[in-house]
Amino acid sequence: MPLKTFDADLSNFDQVFGRFTKSETTEGSPSEPDQLKFLLFLADKDPSTNRSWCPDCNVAEPIIYEKLEASKSNLVLLRAYVGDRPTWRNPSHPWRVDPRFKLKGVPTLIRWENEAVAGRLEDYEAHIGEKIDSILASN
Repeated sequence: MPLKTFDADLSNFDQVFGRFTKSETTEGSPSEPDQLKFLLFLADKDPSTNRSWCPDCNVAEPIIYEKLEASKSNLVLLRAYVGDRPTWRNPSHPWRVDPRFKLKGVPTLIRWENEAVAGRLEDYEAHIGEKIDSILASN
């Protein structure tokens, strides 16, 4: 099944997250009830290289996308970009202190069910294929 994606950053996250949680697709139409929802928090990319300033993101991203795209499940992914390195390093970064997410590192892959975190892979494990498979399969 094609992977439906949303992209957000700090400036538009609330609006995009609202659409994501209301199960709208990128085209604005309602999604199917069996959709699995994932959030992927990533470091910003340098526009000149299209590479992240975060080495872990550069390693994990292609593996995560490969696993999600290969899934037979109906998936929706919200990619949320945390900002540049100084923005992310701020202990008061909005997603570090947000009680829904409590981010500690990037990349972080979160399975989102019933308006809450149902599973997560932090930066140090987000590139491990077996763990991604596990979070995809968890109920």
